Amino acid sequence: MGITSSPRTGAIPAELPAWQDPSSQPYVRIERLTKQYGDLYAVDDVSLEIYQGEFFSLLGGSGCGKTTLLRLVAGLEPPTAGRIFIDGTDVTELPPYRRPVNLMFQSYALFPHLSVTENIEFGLQQERLPRRERQRRVAEMLELLRIPDLGRRRPQQLSGGERQRVALARCLVKHPKLLLLDEPLGALDKRLREHTQFELVNLQEALGITFVTVTHDQEEAMTMSSRIAVMEAGRILQVDTPAGVYEYPNCRRVAEFIGSVNLFRGKVLEQHNGEVLVQSELGRTLRVPCPQPLARGTPVAVAVRPEKLRLCQDLGEEATNRLRGVVEDIAYTGNLSIYHVRVSPAQVVQITLANTQPRSEQRLTWDDPVILDWAPASGVLLTD
Repeated sequence: MGITSSPRTGAIPAELPAWQDPSSQPYVRIERLTKQYGDLYAVDDVSLEIYQGEFFSLLGGSGCGKTTLLRLVAGLEPPTAGRIFIDGTDVTELPPYRRPVNLMFQSYALFPHLSVTENIEFGLQQERLPRRERQRRVAEMLELLRIPDLGRRRPQQLSGGERQRVALARCLVKHPKLLLLDEPLGALDKRLREHTQFELVNLQEALGITFVTVTHDQEEAMTMSSRIAVMEAGRILQVDTPAGVYEYPNCRRVAEFIGSVNLFRGKVLEQHNGEVLVQSELGRTLRVPCPQPLARGTPVAVAVRPEKLRLCQDLGEEATNRLRGVVEDIAYTGNLSIYHVRVSPAQVVQITLANTQPRSEQRLTWDDPVILDWAPASGVLLTD
């Protein structure tokens, strides 16, 4: 199954994804898990459900607790409190070698004195599998990872991408029910990392193994994941699909961490027909969808992604969701141009425009006065 048929790409799935199906049981269930080091809570009362066949990402900045959470699931760290269930079995007290889990480290941790074949075969030898079965599985992994000609090489004779494949083969050859990946693409250059993201997704879909990965790279998580858990300070802020996290963040911290966003702070002016009018600090009235009731005067923020903004003509009317400003900075990235527009002495708004015309034909430049607006549905109201 290719990546284009995955529910995360926006195609309509034939059936509900497991996390939306009330009859589905989670494959990994984490109940109020806590890991404390002295006064520091690395993981703080986390509860989470991951379903079979998911490519699930733990996303957050350095020190947010994502790697500690992964190590707790792997059994490399004992929890201070809480329980971990895998496939219906409580594994909280089980050592790592008794859990149906394999962990791929960021450093790959290959044995430099062993060949590629011997590295992949190492775990099977520890399980005392018959030699013929070991050879069959290793050959299968070499073909699956497209490295059949590298079996006799040592790790130091491999490129970064080849070492990554060997480390992945060593994990998969043991047929784990759950594969944990700690920053699996962190050691690769940008071009190879982008290529490997799609390979990893297609491999996971072909094998049907549940993947849980840790990453600080937002684009990586958005590309590969069926769902994402955004973490901060040992807690989970939001769990949703990549589109859900990006389009509908549930708080300012998620909105600011995922991609770029413009935040317009203000207070609720009035509410009717599923929309809220916000009196912004810019002195402009903003209109945004909001199904839940909010009291007049409630402090809020309207979040608008840079690509949702558009340039509009000056019709002489002061409409809602319309701002006047001056172009202050321009960044050209090839397919996009990023404009920083100062709309007040205290606020600069970012807008991204697709470069559908040659650069020489673009007329917008520094110090140009502009008018920006956006559709009400393009904004998200945040109360936290």
